[in-house]
Amino acid sequence: MGTTALLFNITTLIYLAASGFYLVAMVKKQPAAGRIGRLILFAGVIMHTAGFGVRHSTVGGTPVTSLHESLAFFAWCLVLLFLLLDLRFSFSAMGAFTAPLAFALMICSALIPDVVVQLNPVLQSWLFPVHITFAFLGNAAFALSFGAGVMYLIQNRMLKSKRFTGIYQLLPSLDTLDKVNYTCLSIGFPLMTLGIISGAFWANTAWGTYWSWDPKETWALITWFLYAALLHARLTIGWRGRRAALLSIVAFMFLLFTFLGVSLLLDGYHTFEAFAVIR
Repeated sequence: MGTTALLFNITTLIYLAASGFYLVAMVKKQPAAGRIGRLILFAGVIMHTAGFGVRHSTVGGTPVTSLHESLAFFAWCLVLLFLLLDLRFSFSAMGAFTAPLAFALMICSALIPDVVVQLNPVLQSWLFPVHITFAFLGNAAFALSFGAGVMYLIQNRMLKSKRFTGIYQLLPSLDTLDKVNYTCLSIGFPLMTLGIISGAFWANTAWGTYWSWDPKETWALITWFLYAALLHARLTIGWRGRRAALLSIVAFMFLLFTFLGVSLLLDGYHTFEAFAVIR
């Protein structure tokens, strides 16, 4: 087993361990377990970063050119952003969403053949890692807003049905979940915007045009408008609560299709095969 694979496997196990502690913290109402989960998750992101560093030196470029690498990078961005946000909100419920999702992404990545895809020479530019980092961090922020939205709907439904037992006792207040949702949207939207802008400059460098209406570009723009509409509604007409949670969930479904569906189902410059030297 190579160093990269070893670090990958250790990271996956660490995310699994963190998931266990966060779930115990939420279900058993044990704050100490949540703090342990946070420390384990922090160790995991350090291990994950080391793994990316080794892979970068091995493949000689930014290791986000295959689906295997992209899912692992998404997990890294998700955990990193959650740990930064946890400094402000510090509640285990979101950790109980984030750590299992990161673990699931790593497992999905492990099930996909680990093929090293050499970047097409025409695409080699410093703008590639910039574009990728902005885009994936934006996706991670929207994934967290999705998680907060789902929790909000569950909590809201239980309040309306007057069932104050079970999972109701485990979730944060509606106000806290709405604040988390808004914070994640406020972080994700500028990151997505910077990802689209840096991608446009990268496209101009590679193909001589800023925008070619490639399927992924088109769907990214649709998703951008959805999130822009959600933020506009929150800021101007006071959309909060259930409506904001619902739209954040719908927008994330579009984001998932843009991230995975377009790359796997539609032809264009952004399929994983299109990154290769021979197309």
